[in-house]
Amino acid sequence: MNTGVKITAFAAAVAATFTAAYGVGAAADPIDQDPRPATHHAAHDGGTLAGHGHGDGHADTTPAGLQVSQAGYTLDLKTARLTAGEKGELRFALRDQQGRPVTSYRREHGKELHLILVSRDLLTYRHLHPTRAADGTWSTPVTLPNAGSYRVLADFTPAAEGATDITLGADLAVSGTYQASALPEAAATTTVDGYTVTLDGELAPGAAAEVTLSVSRNGRPVRDLQPYLGAYGHLVALRSGDLAYLHVHPNGEPGDGTTRPGPGISFTATAPSAGTYRLFLDFKHDGTVHTAAFTVQTGKPATPKTAGAHGDHQH
Repeated sequence: MNTGVKITAFAAAVAATFTAAYGVGAAADPIDQDPRPATHHAAHDGGTLAGHGHGDGHADTTPAGLQVSQAGYTLDLKTARLTAGEKGELRFALRDQQGRPVTSYRREHGKELHLILVSRDLLTYRHLHPTRAADGTWSTPVTLPNAGSYRVLADFTPAAEGATDITLGADLAVSGTYQASALPEAAATTTVDGYTVTLDGELAPGAAAEVTLSVSRNGRPVRDLQPYLGAYGHLVALRSGDLAYLHVHPNGEPGDGTTRPGPGISFTATAPSAGTYRLFLDFKHDGTVHTAAFTVQTGKPATPKTAGAHGDHQH
C-alpha cells in the first residue's frame, strides 16, 4: 500500500489518533502543586498546563485545551472540515451557560482571543487572531498543507466578573491524502528562516522551571528583537498525545527597565506530567514574526544536536 492513502483510510487514521490521544490523556494525569486557578496574569510568573477555576473557589485541574466546555463556556466550532492545500475559512463562537454567544472579552496582550491551530502530529502550527462579528461569531482565513486531524484551541478571558483565562479545544478534520509523520527528535537547537534558536533549561513535571531561548543569525546574537503582542517572545507548549496546552509569557516585558531585547528570552513554566512536549516560540525581528519549534522531554536535558526547521508554521 502506498504511504499516501486517500480519505477513506484517512478517516480510519483519524479514529485511531483519537483513541491513542484518549489513552495518553488518561494515563498522564496532571500534577497540580498549586490549587489556584491558572490565569494569563499568573503565567507571567510561571504558566502551567493546569485547568481553570469555576468562579466558585474550586479549581479544575484538567489540563487546558482538552475540553470543549469548561467553567460554564463552550466552544461552538462551526467549521467541521477543511480541505488540505485549499484556502478556507474557520468559523466558531464561544457560548456561555445560557447558550448565548460571548461578545465581551478582556484583552490579553492586545487581543481579545488567541487561536492556536495545530495538527495532531504537532508538525503544522498556526497562532492566529481571528475577527469577531457583532453576533459573536469569530472567523479567520486559513490554508492547511496536510490532511489529518487538527486541534482548534481558543485562549480567551470573558469580561464577566470573576472570569479567569480559559482555553477550550475542539477537533477539526482536514481531508485529502494523508501521510503519517514522526515527531522530530528532541534537540537543543533548531533553525527557522535563517535564525538559530537555542534552548537552555528543561521542563520539570509538577515544578516550576525556567527555560531560556536564545536567538542568533549568521553566528551573531540577535540583540534587537522587536515586541510582538507586547512581548519579545511568546511560548506555547503542547503535550504529545493529547495536546494539553500551555501558553506562557516571558519573565519581563519591553520597557520595564530590566528586560533586554534579546538574544535570550526566558520563561517560567510547569509541566503537568512526564512526557514528550512540542514547544513553539514566536519572536519578531526585522518586522517579521518567526516560529521556532522544539521537541523536549520532561526531566531530561535537550539533546545537543541541531535540528532543522520541521513542519509548517505560520501566523
